[in-house]
Amino acid sequence: MDFDFTDDQEQLRDAVRKWVDKGYDFERRRSITRAGGFSREAYGEMAELGLTGLYIPEDDGGMGMGPTEAMVVMEELGRGMALEPLGQTLIAGAVLAGYAPAAVKSEWLPKIASGESLVVLAYQERAARYNASKCEAKATADQQNYTLAATKSIVIGGDHADALIVPAMLNGAMALFLVARTAAGVTAKGYVTQDGGRAAEVIFSHAPATLITLDGQAALAHAIDIGIASTCAEAIGVMDKTLAITVEYMNTRKQFGVLISSFQALRHRVADMKMQIELARSMSYYASLKLNAPAAERSAAMARAKYQLGVSMRQVGQEAVQLHGGIGVTDEYIVSHYFKKLTQLEMTFGDTLHHLGEVSSRMQETAGVFA
Repeated sequence: MDFDFTDDQEQLRDAVRKWVDKGYDFERRRSITRAGGFSREAYGEMAELGLTGLYIPEDDGGMGMGPTEAMVVMEELGRGMALEPLGQTLIAGAVLAGYAPAAVKSEWLPKIASGESLVVLAYQERAARYNASKCEAKATADQQNYTLAATKSIVIGGDHADALIVPAMLNGAMALFLVARTAAGVTAKGYVTQDGGRAAEVIFSHAPATLITLDGQAALAHAIDIGIASTCAEAIGVMDKTLAITVEYMNTRKQFGVLISSFQALRHRVADMKMQIELARSMSYYASLKLNAPAAERSAAMARAKYQLGVSMRQVGQEAVQLHGGIGVTDEYIVSHYFKKLTQLEMTFGDTLHHLGEVSSRMQETAGVFA
């Protein structure tokens, strides 16, 4: 199997990396956090690069690209800890392109591709604890008109989104709906998250909604799997940069009159960080390559990948802080922000223990046995 990236993919990576290095430095990120954790201007710059249209067909104004290109982009955004939720845009583009009726596609996909509209997934509920099949949200139908009654938690960018994709129970089965944030009955209470980004608690009180698909369980599972793959790719970029900052610090910090990078025990710990990143990178590739697999195979792959990424993120983040010492947890120093980002990514779309349980539940009787 050829794991080399194509020239187009490398050019895409280079374009995003240049934007992150020159247009999204640490000081700009801090200013965005102080302003509330989301910048429509920065999101617009991503759109100008074509990133908001990655998963949207060319006929709808997008780039018509696939999981590998998305992985490349999310890795580079991870290096800069970009706060604007491009992963949510990937989910929205794929879900609407793959499941929505033609009228919904023609209305929303061009606006998502151009960056004019931000659409996010609002699926988490307080009692669910990562179990997407647990859904208390209710939808009611009056002929072809639908209304929702629901409360969704930790909706990334929820109070800045133009519309939300919402799963709700309709006649005993889960369906997926699109709800405009400015619609009557929608209340979004935003807050800054641990990593400096933006999320919201969103309440739907008999809010008018547009049906995306009656096969809500399959569509939501697909959406979450896209989210897991993009989270894994983003985490690779965060870990790569965390390691680079740590190595740079060790090559300048002296103790007992010598650089701490000369201490063999510390070099071994850096080697352990590198090993964990490479383990995680291989599983991120695996996740992206499995996104177009059949549903059961795809979801099993996402659980395996997210488990390994969770283990790696925790070790890399903790080692980086310890190798820096006290400065590693100060708000003024950049590595503390990478640590917080890794901590949040580890819990996004299911934490490590949740996915360990998912991997275990999918094991067959012959698991670990070679015939």
